[in-house]
Amino acid sequence: MPRKSTEELVRRNIKRLVDHAVKHLELADLDVIYAENELLNLFSVTEPYVGDIGKYELYQVLDELFDVAVKRKMYLESDRALFEGRVMGVLMPRPMAVVERFDNIAAHKGSREAAKWLQALEENSTYLRRPDLDKNIKWEHENKERGNVIVTINLAKPEKTAEEVERAKNAKTGYPKCVLCGENIGYFGNAGQPARQHIRIIPLELDGEDWFMQFSPYEYFPEHVIAISREHRPMKLTSASFRRMVDFVDLFPEYFIGSNAPLPIVGGSVLAHDHYQGGSKALPVFNRPARKYYLAKDFADCNVSIVDWYNSIVRIEGKNKNQVTALAEKFRSAWDNYTDESVEVISSTTAQHNTVTPIAYLNNDGEYTVILILRNNRTDEARPHGIFHPTADMHNIKQESIGIIEAMGLFILPGRLAKECTEIKNILTGATPLDFKALSENSNPLSKHLGMIAQLTATYGTSLSEEKAGDVITDYINTTCEKILDCTAVFKSDEKGQEAFDKFINSVIG
Repeated sequence: MPRKSTEELVRRNIKRLVDHAVKHLELADLDVIYAENELLNLFSVTEPYVGDIGKYELYQVLDELFDVAVKRKMYLESDRALFEGRVMGVLMPRPMAVVERFDNIAAHKGSREAAKWLQALEENSTYLRRPDLDKNIKWEHENKERGNVIVTINLAKPEKTAEEVERAKNAKTGYPKCVLCGENIGYFGNAGQPARQHIRIIPLELDGEDWFMQFSPYEYFPEHVIAISREHRPMKLTSASFRRMVDFVDLFPEYFIGSNAPLPIVGGSVLAHDHYQGGSKALPVFNRPARKYYLAKDFADCNVSIVDWYNSIVRIEGKNKNQVTALAEKFRSAWDNYTDESVEVISSTTAQHNTVTPIAYLNNDGEYTVILILRNNRTDEARPHGIFHPTADMHNIKQESIGIIEAMGLFILPGRLAKECTEIKNILTGATPLDFKALSENSNPLSKHLGMIAQLTATYGTSLSEEKAGDVITDYINTTCEKILDCTAVFKSDEKGQEAFDKFINSVIG
């Protein structure tokens, strides 16, 4: 492309970005001139575009500008996210202006409307990349008796190449300390840390401490927010955790808030920074009835129940939030030290094993509700991945830690499954010959699915229709997700397990 036409394309696209920011990012007045000059300078262009900018689509504009940046060796091909952060950060309102606008909306229309405004702002800034999020594959598996399970295959977060992994390792600087730290606001990013010039956060006070709220760029469920401690400190569950969570639902009564367990295997991916996850009460566990009710001595204002769900959940409900949080802490503290070897529950050995995944929200009657998913991360020689973790025959579907989101019934499965399931479908339809020897080679991407393929071909053969093969694979994944939830139950659903569960609850409530 001749230099003159390239420069005109850059100038026109910069004008389009400024137009987008005026319409969708609240860029106004002198900030328009400032932002346009910043972008002109970035591309070494001497003057702005004058004329009709025509119709445009935001991501196409960014793609065209990124192509120019790569050709000019401003960025590498793998640095698209860094480029978008740099460009869109120029067009965003300053962090404190966003906080003031958020507070104004919350005061007049309520906190959820303010949060929706912030979410729309982040989507229009490309921090929430809607085209990528829409690639995710999602379905709901209905099980009226035990509870529905939502399954997603995450294509919005592509796996890094070996070269990108190496670049990321070499780019680590120790600042910010992690991807959740408040110091990420405006951070330019590198190969090991995402660009965050376009992130905006909302300061909160939870139990007298400085926290802040932001949206998750991965949006695993509707209105997925993260509440983050201003202090970089490890995940920890104490009585203060419950007070912070009910403070959050006081601020955002339409949302739930929950914490990953602070131990590996049963915890989340970022245990180095204290944070909670929340959002719309759209996850399956919120629709489940009670299996059994209890009365707690000294907590007359609270109802205690076992949730009728795959794993082991204590639910506490009441109008008095102080009693609800105090009883939740009593259960948490008791579980920390509870051992029942008849069901393989051992609270600690050389390390702590018992912990909880807590979630707080307001129920349909406006009662404060805390649910405690009882967890244990102990391993043994026969089960090195965890006694209450999916067994090796399920690792082809999900091997990683089973955190708060999966424990509540929403599975986030790796993007590799989309391609692998298509290849398995080709075997079931006969489009690809069944060759167990080839499938057994470690270099074969389907080798991890050998047991699944053997089971499905033995049951259904290799001449299924496309539709039937797809249904068979989906059913297999659904059943595996249910089995994974069953694995995480410290008290199984059988008579022995439920008797042990009943014994634990009675040991707490007196």
